[in-house]
Amino acid sequence: MRLNRERLIQAALDLVDEEGSEGLSMRTLAARVDRQVSSLYNHVTGRGELIELMRARIVEDIDVTPFLPDSEMPWDDAIRAWARSYLRAFAAHPNLIGLLATTAVSDVSTCRMYDIIAAALQRAGWPESRVIAVIRTVEAHVLGSALDIVAPADMFDQELIDPQFRTVHSALDPRYAESFDAMSAFELGLTALVDGLRGRLAADRVLA
Repeated sequence: MRLNRERLIQAALDLVDEEGSEGLSMRTLAARVDRQVSSLYNHVTGRGELIELMRARIVEDIDVTPFLPDSEMPWDDAIRAWARSYLRAFAAHPNLIGLLATTAVSDVSTCRMYDIIAAALQRAGWPESRVIAVIRTVEAHVLGSALDIVAPADMFDQELIDPQFRTVHSALDPRYAESFDAMSAFELGLTALVDGLRGRLAADRVLA
């Protein structure tokens, strides 16, 4: 099969999904696509560009339409919609989280996403000095939740907790399972986060 950039990106995603980000090297990727390492450089300049191309591929699945100028959705509802879309995209590739979260962003698609959101937040009244902090705060919650979603099902299992720790043992009663599973925790955290941001914006307006 002919090698092209799109096939190379998909192979890199598959490699990270299966072996973790530590398994990604130009050598291991070359072996996966049955090519010499040197042939990969006909498509990418190196591992750094490859990482940004994988970031771009994931960002394609994140919906930012609620932030567009013609959207009638309030900024706080747009944050919720974006966070849920972001979560779905990264929960599908949890091994990428550590890699992308520790690599400087330069991908055009990602920068465009941030620009759209930053502009929407400013139209909603957020000062320029705050918009990146808002974006990073939401991202931190989403990425942590994406890892939580793929954690072992018995991460919080009453049977594994020594009964001497009575309070937490009781709180882990299986009757409550639907209220503390990963998605419920994500939604609770998202509500608290958005409520807090709404309060912060109101306070900033009073001080302005």
